[in-house]
Amino acid sequence: MAEPLRIPYSQLPGKQGEIILRPLLPLRLTLDSTTIEVSGLLDTGADINILPYRAGLALGADWQKQPLLATLSGNLARHEARGIMLSGKIGAFELVTLVFAWTRDEQVPLILGQVNTFQEFNICFFRSEGVFEIQPRRRGI
Repeated sequence: MAEPLRIPYSQLPGKQGEIILRPLLPLRLTLDSTTIEVSGLLDTGADINILPYRAGLALGADWQKQPLLATLSGNLARHEARGIMLSGKIGAFELVTLVFAWTRDEQVPLILGQVNTFQEFNICFFRSEGVFEIQPRRRGI
């Protein structure tokens, strides 16, 4: 089994000058022969991975060719969403297939949720230390 990859939380500017820590995971997403480098917010409360509209366009995806999904919930409920499967690469780990709800929302960050980031990877958060660890799940279990 691959050794865990230890990644520091990203430091983002907050209101009134404070620093906000967020678990942002750097990864490469590929569709056909187009690859983009992105950072996704690891969100244990998100049911599904969310791909922002601009990221799908950067990958060369055709909005009309993707299957329409049922309505998303929360802040994304007012936006249409399509399903899309991409190849994802994290560090030196093997390539995995990641399933996304591709939303027309222009402001949403790339979100990595239960389906299927947390199904493909074991992720441990050490917020008090300002780091998280990620490693591929064990196959065959």
